[in-house]
Amino acid sequence: MIEEINDEIHFHYEIETTYKHNTYLKDWLTATATLEGKSIGEINYIICDDAYLLEINKNYLNHDTLTDIITFDYCEDNRLNADIYISIERVEDNSKMLNNKFIDEFERVCVHGILHLSGYKDKSEEEALLMRQKEDFYLNLRPV
Repeated sequence: MIEEINDEIHFHYEIETTYKHNTYLKDWLTATATLEGKSIGEINYIICDDAYLLEINKNYLNHDTLTDIITFDYCEDNRLNADIYISIERVEDNSKMLNNKFIDEFERVCVHGILHLSGYKDKSEEEALLMRQKEDFYLNLRPV
C-alpha cells in the first residue's frame, strides 16, 4: 500500500501497522534538507518489520544483524533521492529501551536518514555525537 504525501516524499507500508505518519512530517523533513543546503528529489520511506529489513541487510549489505534503518542513497549533487527502510519493530523497541515516545523515536530515525543523505556519518564516536546533536536540533524544530 502506498500513501503519498506529495510528489517528492512517499511513505510505503510493507506491514500492517496502526502508525501512520503525521501530516507535518513531509514539510519538516523538507525543511531539514533545505537547512542542510539540499533539496528533496524523490525519497521513499518504506516502513517494514525486522524480518523484512534483516533480509535487505543480509542481501545488500552482507550484515546479519537487526537495524532500525537502512538508507539507499541515489542523490545527485544537492538533490536528495533515496529509498529509506525503517523497521517499525526496532523503533518500538528502541523507544521503550530509551524511555522515549514512539513518535519521537520514529521521527528521529526519519531525520537520521535525511542527515545521512546530507553527508553526515555515524561510524566513529565523534561522527555519532555530531549526528545525535543534529537529530536533536531538528527534532526541536518540529511544529509539535
